Amino acid sequence: MINQYNILLVFLFCVFPFLYSQEKDIECFPQQITDKRDFPKNIPGKTMGQKLESLLFWSQEEKERRFALMHSIYPSLPVAIGKKVKPLMKTEVITPLWENDYKLSSYIEDNKIGGVIVLHNNKIKLEAYGKMANENTLWTSYSVAKSISSMLVGAALKDRSIQSMDDELQKYIVELKGKEYGKVTVRELLTMTSGIQWNEDYADPNSDVALMYQNDCEGEEAHILTYMKNLKQIHSAGERWNYSTGETDLIGILIQRATGKSLSKYLSEKFWQPFGMEHCGFWLTDECSNMNIGGSGLSASIRDYARLGLVMLQEGKIDGDSIFDLKWLENATSILYPTDERGGGYGYLWWCNPDGSYAAQGIFGQMIYINPSKHLVIAQVAAWTEASSKELSKNRQEFIDAVIRSL
Repeated sequence: MINQYNILLVFLFCVFPFLYSQEKDIECFPQQITDKRDFPKNIPGKTMGQKLESLLFWSQEEKERRFALMHSIYPSLPVAIGKKVKPLMKTEVITPLWENDYKLSSYIEDNKIGGVIVLHNNKIKLEAYGKMANENTLWTSYSVAKSISSMLVGAALKDRSIQSMDDELQKYIVELKGKEYGKVTVRELLTMTSGIQWNEDYADPNSDVALMYQNDCEGEEAHILTYMKNLKQIHSAGERWNYSTGETDLIGILIQRATGKSLSKYLSEKFWQPFGMEHCGFWLTDECSNMNIGGSGLSASIRDYARLGLVMLQEGKIDGDSIFDLKWLENATSILYPTDERGGGYGYLWWCNPDGSYAAQGIFGQMIYINPSKHLVIAQVAAWTEASSKELSKNRQEFIDAVIRSL
């Protein structure tokens, strides 16, 4: 006869072990803020959006202190790691060879570098850090996140969450129905060729990029939707390339609406866990909607940025099958739109070079560089003195050249 005691035994021996056998995300904990100057209440701005926008005008000391704390200062969601870490084996260390007597230590100090890592033939050939970071530091990536959002589009096309690159945004983002952005296609958004007016001047406090999170929340609508849904088209779509962080934030909303998952959750499922990332990441969220911000806001360790480079270098393959849609993969890192006089251009949110190399780049010196012909990945995190400049970009390119010269 079955009594309550028998039922309890059945639960303990059959059901309880089953519950504990289920795979669960490993818990992720953001770094604690120890300097009271970095508490959100002490950062300029009334709203969290205004506080986030203020970073464009932080002092050098604030940048060096806070770039490793972004996920602790601002609302964020974790990117969970899996049970297995993909090891990065070390081999003989290279010494980057500049054409003069310049040294790596000088490059790190002069350019306010947090850290650099070089993977050649899947092995660490160089790993060096400045005073601001180490191998466990989670550093903000700024626009490197754009290229990672593009990777998520490639995965969403493969699993059919996004059905076509020629789908209009209003198919997935209902707030854009009847708006000019509603007619923009996924392809046009990924190539920044919507033709809709946008100013990305980081030094101008009145530019679109400086204002996009400034307004108060309108209910639970994402800041970027409130700001961008009424912007006007000034060029025909698909004709002109114009760099726009706002459009990559819309890519983030597209992915989240199409998959029904946050960017952080989808990133964990598609890349962080299957490709063996070492540290939890964190991705900032919009304060109004609690949706991840597609154009920036991802914090990760420099080794995991390098692992993302390996994912691209190896065409996203697991057991011979790519996690990416093959057409996306073909076009993502090709020069679809020329952007500079040296012959470089833009693919699907990746900066592409005539020699077949390509890169994810973020303001203040962030980078993942991939050179397939050299079997090379370079990742860098930094706190440049300016968001961007020709001189600092030139210094970064000379570092890349010095690494290649040493191989």
